[in-house]
Amino acid sequence: MRQIILDTETTGLNARTGDRIIEIGCVELVNRRLTGNNLHFYVNPERDSDPGALAVHGLTTEFLSDKPKFAEVADQILDFISGADIIIHNAPFDIGFLDAELALLGKPGFKAHCGEVIDTLVQAKQIFPGKRNSLDALCDRFGISNAHRTLHGALLDSELLAEVYLAMTRGQESLVIDMLGESSTPGAVAAPRVKFDTLELPVIFASEEELTEHGAVLDGLDKAIKGTSIWRTQPVVAEEIAVSE
Repeated sequence: MRQIILDTETTGLNARTGDRIIEIGCVELVNRRLTGNNLHFYVNPERDSDPGALAVHGLTTEFLSDKPKFAEVADQILDFISGADIIIHNAPFDIGFLDAELALLGKPGFKAHCGEVIDTLVQAKQIFPGKRNSLDALCDRFGISNAHRTLHGALLDSELLAEVYLAMTRGQESLVIDMLGESSTPGAVAAPRVKFDTLELPVIFASEEELTEHGAVLDGLDKAIKGTSIWRTQPVVAEEIAVSE
């Protein structure tokens, strides 16, 4: 599975009013592992950045004046992302700019060249509703250091987002994969697979003291709501359902 973490920096906030891409960074993941095969370009937008945008990325018109124009690097970008799933934080923003740049060249929209587009901002809002879900906030939440990030940069932000994405999507399935020693390294010796149906998992029951303490907590809940709390409800065992049917 090949995935590309992508980020752009731009001259402003609105591609429809003539703002352009000035930097693009792409970080490659293969089977959820960073490969080091990244792509990065500074781009001459042939216009100045808005003062607010310049304060964010710090890329001056003078610095960008000798950099390639988007038309000169477009094919390299499209070749790099071809067929891969794309991971972007706030995808409509970046894709809107990429579509605008490609339209100027008479090329199909960005999504015509890649696989699925995954928006990590949408994912974060689902996992952490009502909380700040900027890239900085997610780095703090997952303990990912961004201390070296004084200005926004497309490649650095892509690298940080790759770590955030891996942390945010590391569920039970991926933990099992790691435990089984999945590896894409040629010649690597795979660890023996575990037969889960042969595992005998220990069942630890509550002690009498713990049951008594638990009952006291439930009594307090019942008193507080002046009724029977939901935790008093006994789950129906599947076998009992089968018998009753």
